[in-house]
Amino acid sequence: MNMKVITICGSYRFKKEMVDIAEKLTLEGNCVLMPNELSRSSKNDYSQEEALMIDKMHKEKIKLSDAILVVNVDGYIGSSTKSEIEYAKSLNKEIIYYTDLMK
Repeated sequence: MNMKVITICGSYRFKKEMVDIAEKLTLEGNCVLMPNELSRSSKNDYSQEEALMIDKMHKEKIKLSDAILVVNVDGYIGSSTKSEIEYAKSLNKEIIYYTDLMK
């Protein structure tokens, strides 16, 4: 088995898709890291200090990963996700797009 560590990135508006893709990737034999704080509607529901900590922790997940999977339903990628993509690129991580998987 060729297991990868994959971090899921994307807007909180795509929580259902994130959970579904995490299950699919896990059942394919991958180790999946994803946002753990999806119980709230958006990052705006957190204090500035909490949001900064969440962003920092998510970047650490990206650092640990072989790849990131960008959940870009209907092509939507927000500014936070764009910065995560750029960070992953700077670390030479593989970038996988949800819309490409769904073709």
